[in-house]
Amino acid sequence: MTTGGTLCAIDKRSLAQMAQRFREAEKRTEILRQELAVAIRQADADDVPQKDICEATGYTRQQVRRIVLAGESETAAES
Repeated sequence: MTTGGTLCAIDKRSLAQMAQRFREAEKRTEILRQELAVAIRQADADDVPQKDICEATGYTRQQVRRIVLAGESETAAES
């Protein structure tokens, strides 16, 4: 681990804290990923051009299509 560019030792407690922070960040990332997918599907439903969705998210057209189609298949499965 580095502090200000200086390599320093790490103990078990510090490592455990770092691992916990990482796990918490993974959970937050998953929640945000799902929220973004919902927003992309809503933008698609609101007829926002796919080009604009791609520019706003940084996703490729193929990624956007997959997200939209996944939402459609989830909706169909619920029916």
